[in-house]
Amino acid sequence: MFFLYDLLVTFAGFCIKILAIFNSKIHLFVHGRQPVFATLQAKVGSQDKTIWFHAASLGEYEQGLPLMEKMKLIYPNHKIILTFFSPSGYEVRKNNTVADVTVYLPLDTKSNAEKFIELAHPEMVFFIKYEYWPNYLKVLKNKAIATYLISGVFRENQLFFKWYGGFYRKALDSFEHFFVQNSTSKDLLLQLGKSNVTVSGDTRFDRVAAILEKDNHLDFISEFKNNQLTIVVGSSWPKDEKILVNYINSTKHAVKFIIAPHNIKSDQIQELQKSIIKKTVIFSKKEGKNLSEFDVFIIDTIGILTKIYSEAAIAYVGGGFGNPGVHNLLEPATFGVPIVLGPNYSHFSEATALVDMVGCDVISNEKELKETFDNLIQNRDVREEKGHICNTFVKMNTGALETILKYFSNRLS
Repeated sequence: MFFLYDLLVTFAGFCIKILAIFNSKIHLFVHGRQPVFATLQAKVGSQDKTIWFHAASLGEYEQGLPLMEKMKLIYPNHKIILTFFSPSGYEVRKNNTVADVTVYLPLDTKSNAEKFIELAHPEMVFFIKYEYWPNYLKVLKNKAIATYLISGVFRENQLFFKWYGGFYRKALDSFEHFFVQNSTSKDLLLQLGKSNVTVSGDTRFDRVAAILEKDNHLDFISEFKNNQLTIVVGSSWPKDEKILVNYINSTKHAVKFIIAPHNIKSDQIQELQKSIIKKTVIFSKKEGKNLSEFDVFIIDTIGILTKIYSEAAIAYVGGGFGNPGVHNLLEPATFGVPIVLGPNYSHFSEATALVDMVGCDVISNEKELKETFDNLIQNRDVREEKGHICNTFVKMNTGALETILKYFSNRLS
């Protein structure tokens, strides 16, 4: 079975190289992997002690960040190696300061797995949330390298729980311990005979709760707001922006808007700006302008949305009109900001919970957006109540990091 799997991955890699000619994101995926082994050889010596974290993309990086930071403190003489599968994670966080080496994960062939693990020679490995690569896991098991899953989520529809999923079930044998987000995941693993499971919760809550301890002030945002009620639109897609722009153009309320699109390509930013009839400024062109004179601020850069949420009276989190669905809503939630979402959110447990708790409002069309925004703008008590629900929800769900660290302290004692 491993031979067929290896053949399939090799063939997929060949096809991806052809597709990379026509697609810029796939180009990054392919060419970003070319220097991986050379980078490891240059930055990881044979005598270095290392800990390896793997994140599929940006969301998993955020989940793993609290543990990476703690491991760096607990094991100051170890190098942290961080790998990404997706360009959307690597390209945004390739210059992070927590890891000593940040690279793409080579495709899961037998030869790649053996060479990567030989060069990285980790003492411990942490896979974040998911991504179960059979060849890498097999090599880790054969070398008796302690491997852990953190913030894991298991669902009945995954291959592990199908009658034909034996190949992938076998991969789970490589994990020394599973730290999962909920009891459902634990129960499913128990059905497979895996008792090495702890329900720790989601480390993202610890990550976002810690944001409150940082300085989130941005002078240019305060200048733009000019003490007016501000709606922050985060990670928006064209389907979100279509109904949002209609509201922005027509509302009579004294309110300002900050829009941070998911895609910040210049042509799409310009198209968005042209669609707005109110006075609009773009982040990259803000210098020399009196920002307080503008009604709409479009953010065409990355890395500052979290801080911007701290200035919001209301947040609209994008992605809810597409697949896989709504983006990260825990960042505005931790600041106690009421949140508005599109209809596709059910795959995200925190979104479902906050909707059920009435901290988030769900809209499915332009009419519902107008009614929801108008209600939140006009009713301060409603805004504050919903914001309190969001902030309390984050506080109630922290503690995953403490649970994981307790496991390791018990092992070391």
